[in-house]
Amino acid sequence: MKQNKQKRVLTTPYEDFLDKQLKSPKACVAYLNAALDQDDDEAFLLALRDVARAQGGLSRLAQMAKIHRVTLHRMMSKHGNPLLHNVTGLLHVMGLKLTVTPQHPQKFSRAA
Repeated sequence: MKQNKQKRVLTTPYEDFLDKQLKSPKACVAYLNAALDQDDDEAFLLALRDVARAQGGLSRLAQMAKIHRVTLHRMMSKHGNPLLHNVTGLLHVMGLKLTVTPQHPQKFSRAA
């Protein structure tokens, strides 16, 4: 009698894979910039939450950024709306910074 051997496929949960990738500062920068390119605030906040999780979690970042843990969790929730100084503060404790570049360099000029 033959036994029906099924192949077991080993998979890694998406969040575990993403967390491993986001240990690299270069990967964090690329991930956050890709989210910013979407022109969607929710996409950027989701990406920022992902980076925060990979960097030790919101509770750890709240402590480092000197923001109350509950406040940070609310700010970073799906319906949160963090202020710019909160976002830049979080980026700072993660070793990142927000920069601005012209979208269309040839179209950017001073008004005469």
